[in-house]
Amino acid sequence: MAKYPFAEIEPKWQKYWEEHKTFRAVEDPSFSREKRRYVLDMFPYPSAQGLHVGHPEGYTATDIYCRYLRMKGFNVLHPMGFDAFGLPAENYAIKTGTHPAATTRANIAKFRSQIRALGFSYDWDREVDTSDPAYYKWTQWIFLKLFEKGLAYEAESPINFCPSCKTGLANEEVKDGLCERCGTRVTRKRIRQWILRITAYAERLLSGLDDLDWPEPVKIMQRNWIGRSEGANVTFAIDGYENSGAVSPQAKLPHEKPEGLFIEVYTTRPDTLFGATYMVLAPEHPLVATITTAEQKAAVEAYLDASAKKSDLERTDLAREKTGVFSGAYAVNPVNGKKIPVWIADYVLISYGTGAIMAVPAHDGRDWDFAKAFNLPVLQVVSPTPPGGAETARTETPDEGPGGVSTEDGWAVNSGEFSGLPTSEVKEKIIAWLTERGRGKRAVNYKLRDWIFSRQRYWGEPIPLVHCRRCGAEYGSPIVPLPESELPLRLPETSSYAPTGTGESPLSLIDGWVNTVCPRCGGPAKRETNTMPQWAGSCWYYLRYLDNTNGKAFAARDNIDYWAPVDLYVGGVEHAVLHLLYSRFWHKVLYDLGLVNTDEPFRRLVNQGMILGEDNQKMSKSRGNVINPDDIIHEYGADSMRVYEMFMGPLEVTKPWLTSGLVGVSRFLDRLWTIGEKAASSPEDSAVPSGDLPSGPKELVSLLHKTVKKVSRDTESLDFNTAISQMMIYSVELAKLDRVPLSLWEPLVIMLSAYAPHLGEELWKNLGHGESVSKAAWPAWDEKLARDEEAVIVVQVNGKIRDKFTARAETEKEVLEKTALGMPGVLKWTAGKSIVKIVTVPGRLVNIVVKP
Repeated sequence: MAKYPFAEIEPKWQKYWEEHKTFRAVEDPSFSREKRRYVLDMFPYPSAQGLHVGHPEGYTATDIYCRYLRMKGFNVLHPMGFDAFGLPAENYAIKTGTHPAATTRANIAKFRSQIRALGFSYDWDREVDTSDPAYYKWTQWIFLKLFEKGLAYEAESPINFCPSCKTGLANEEVKDGLCERCGTRVTRKRIRQWILRITAYAERLLSGLDDLDWPEPVKIMQRNWIGRSEGANVTFAIDGYENSGAVSPQAKLPHEKPEGLFIEVYTTRPDTLFGATYMVLAPEHPLVATITTAEQKAAVEAYLDASAKKSDLERTDLAREKTGVFSGAYAVNPVNGKKIPVWIADYVLISYGTGAIMAVPAHDGRDWDFAKAFNLPVLQVVSPTPPGGAETARTETPDEGPGGVSTEDGWAVNSGEFSGLPTSEVKEKIIAWLTERGRGKRAVNYKLRDWIFSRQRYWGEPIPLVHCRRCGAEYGSPIVPLPESELPLRLPETSSYAPTGTGESPLSLIDGWVNTVCPRCGGPAKRETNTMPQWAGSCWYYLRYLDNTNGKAFAARDNIDYWAPVDLYVGGVEHAVLHLLYSRFWHKVLYDLGLVNTDEPFRRLVNQGMILGEDNQKMSKSRGNVINPDDIIHEYGADSMRVYEMFMGPLEVTKPWLTSGLVGVSRFLDRLWTIGEKAASSPEDSAVPSGDLPSGPKELVSLLHKTVKKVSRDTESLDFNTAISQMMIYSVELAKLDRVPLSLWEPLVIMLSAYAPHLGEELWKNLGHGESVSKAAWPAWDEKLARDEEAVIVVQVNGKIRDKFTARAETEKEVLEKTALGMPGVLKWTAGKSIVKIVTVPGRLVNIVVKP
């Protein structure tokens, strides 16, 4: 068997595709919308390590699909670019002084070279780089649109801060509460941040999932992240403040809250209000300093200092022992007028709900643990069974209490006029009761928090705003957006990327850049020194591909209408929440502004499974199990690597890499190369098989049509492993021929070219074709020839196999049922029983249902 000379052939065809721009996409109006496809890969961050063999899995899948679509007569847009801003380049700059742009350019060149070596059919004329000022001009422009709509605002927010490195840290730079760089314990520091009001779109982000063709687990993750719940906002007055604590529970408050201090909480269980025995404020809650008594001030301040050193993950760890401190203040329970202590505890986060909770320890696990730790009272207000007599109030401490927590619905007890009612009814009645008295109202809440958008870094998109004191005094707003004519606002050149020590961006130290002129009033102003996060450029890159050289708009509307939305988006499930949620948010804003043609950016989503190392572990540099695709291409060729990655198993499942598995795939391609040599020298009508073959030409023609049918359908459904298996089966039969007729060979070459494009191109050229095989029409199959003449019919009785028989594939349903009823195995299991019905699948199955 001849060897496929991949080292010679693959670079040749890669050069051909590049020179001829074979896969360039054009907005050709002769293609109807039904015959256009926009197929997109999640673009990579160009790290210094380059690709490993897990990265190209999704790229190979989309490439096969796109090649198939083109040969099926579709106009296909299939671009590639780079998510180029990121922490590694800046950290490298801090260590070495090398400008992040230089590092990024070198990494992109390496990635581009590796990707091209695998023969992917990208339209490289559409390439984008999110760190290119021509690109981030439009990222800044979109930010300004968010700002104009009131969806971008400034507020203080905590960040991870390393006291040793004197810089803010991203979450991924914090490992087990320690700075990844130096090992110092990370603290929390409140600084000025820019925040995007994604919560304004929470309901649309949730409801929009229903119509998307996405994996259900991804939809569930997004729904859980958004976390919609229904309940009530309830107002608790702080005792001791004017008009706050002296109001009777039965009194009706005015529509506007009276003078005094109040704590507002959100609860999904307003039916448990009578069981609230204490309240908890997050340490960051604005009322903490106000309500803390003089006696408790020192203890509270010490607790706040300790809490500031913990991450949100540590604070909400259910296994962690609960900590807290009494504020010295009391709140008034609005349903019974009882005074309950107000505690401060870090298991409550300021970022969720109102940053305050009513604690019902009998019916909440965290509240129970806290009550147990501090010997606070527990009052059961929900019973698992309907009450059977007069109500008896029971107030206990955790040590004396019911011995556990009941979070299930039931019947109200110890709940005044609501006792005896089921939970669902109590919820409705108590919300109405609160609303009537001005003490609460029905509410919908979301776990989703507004998006902290700014970073205290150099290597990111500058935020196109200035701070002007004069405008603050004259116009009421010191924040002034740059006009579009001043975009892009470029990053300044600098030789130092070291942190400031204050938590602010290194940009804040570049006076010549920071100090500027206000575009509104012409007075002195200072530029915003925070930069955008890496997420910013990836929120909209799929739109820039549509018109990547346009200097007047992020994309021409004609191009958007021609291609958008993305028909198929392929990438890792690790992006299931944040990237996809942020992209959907930006897209919906652009839709509301009339700038895009759909409410959702991605019609269909597919998550490729992870490729593990040969040790069955996730590939990582630290484990030493990373497989470099350059080495595989050098030894086996790009086509072998592509086919092997698709042959390993279904696209969506996780599977281990086995280099030894490449040997079988390599032999398959060698077999095809050998067949190609025979086919190129065979006359068209030479269809005579050699030797004593088990099947003659008629069977080979039938097998060809079966192969075309299966490969076509499996490629369409992204079941690439079974498509490859079918081509292997067919190639084995073709290899038995001394002379291979073109009518049996050319269809296989065309189908193969989607999977092993370099080999496919060379085999096609050797058959005398002058144009690229990618321009050929995908073969069709004849259903009659693709159908088996005989089929094994499985016979079941009540779903269990009892017999089998062989029949012609086209045998009618009635004949199949009559035959099945006469089979010995069936007679045995149906004797003396009444047949309820017979379910028949022609060519496959007869299931006889009988009464037991």
